[in-house]
Amino acid sequence: MATFTITIEDSGETFRCSDRQSLLVGMESLGKKGIPVGCRGGGCGVCKVAVTAGEYRKRRMSREHVTEEEEEQGTVLACRVMPASDVRLKVTGMMKKNVCRQACTSE
Repeated sequence: MATFTITIEDSGETFRCSDRQSLLVGMESLGKKGIPVGCRGGGCGVCKVAVTAGEYRKRRMSREHVTEEEEEQGTVLACRVMPASDVRLKVTGMMKKNVCRQACTSE
């Protein structure tokens, strides 16, 4: 089992995530209160993130929340993605407010 460093670009925070864990499970290790996790199955879109660097494996996710074009550009659902290298990401979905708190820049 390999473990990688995941960096949230908006806040500069990092966490460790194994290649068997979803990025969402890894984010929860930051201990932030109130992180909305939704369905955990790729169907609700709550955990939408944009991967800006790194390799990952992905599972099936709802096209209602991530289009093919978005996915090709690195936008995925954190509950359906496992790292295969160190990863850098931006939180774009409903989680942004609770994951980043005051450290994130507003869009």
